[in-house]
Amino acid sequence: MRQITFNQQNASAIGLGTWRMGEGNNAKNEEELKTIQYGLDHGITVLDTAEMYGDGKSETLIGKAIQGYNRDDFQLISKFYPNHATPELIKSSLENSLKRLKTDYLDLYLLHWRGATPLAETIAGLQAVQKAGYIKNWGVSNFDIADLKELDSLAGGNECRVNEDLYNVASRGIEYSILPWQKEHKMSFIGYSPFGSDGGDFLTIKPILIEMAKQKHVTVYQLLLAWVLRNHNILSIPKSSTIEHLKDNMAAVDIKFTADELKLIDSEYPKPNKNTQLEVI
Repeated sequence: MRQITFNQQNASAIGLGTWRMGEGNNAKNEEELKTIQYGLDHGITVLDTAEMYGDGKSETLIGKAIQGYNRDDFQLISKFYPNHATPELIKSSLENSLKRLKTDYLDLYLLHWRGATPLAETIAGLQAVQKAGYIKNWGVSNFDIADLKELDSLAGGNECRVNEDLYNVASRGIEYSILPWQKEHKMSFIGYSPFGSDGGDFLTIKPILIEMAKQKHVTVYQLLLAWVLRNHNILSIPKSSTIEHLKDNMAAVDIKFTADELKLIDSEYPKPNKNTQLEVI
């Protein structure tokens, strides 16, 4: 598995997203558990979850899957609700997440999206649990450029390690200002939903992608993921509920594009030339 620099350390080029995992019947949950373990056994070093996912069911599934693994060999990320963003509720939410995950600490703890709580209070809460050793680092999710600049202007805001936003071939708004800003400020980026939503929103597959995938003898979804990974500077976290799907995603890491192929994709899915409103799933 190709490595990238993420959260100031080496990490696999893709992580494993777990939205809607752990919510099925026993057979489905067992299949997902084995998929997580297959990933850990074959080079995946980042697992992404949230207290929102299935009201903790995703965290519970991961907690079962990681037993027996060396905790230092992978990074574990979870996220908390905006209405849990006060210092007191951050601590309570984190304690519940750690219990479900059956671990003593998180590598990253993210504010899932902005809410009514002032960012200064959220920073204070995150610093407190970090000082106590419950998290190694913290970050944010679904933050636009104005949010990031506001965060950075506050005391302790420059300690934010990552921002996680929607990113795929049809949702490229982050390329205009967010990615350059984060690079300048040495903040890692996580791109979620490289295939769009389950319902086909946020990404329409155009004929050019189908044809290019055929020429490369890969699936369209492998092509979509490879495109997101093309610059080797972001972490993508596609969900994989089966080992077969995970194998396909892992193989996509090695797909290459020519300059002409990238120009052709740009012609159908143009890169942004101005700031646009951040898209959120």
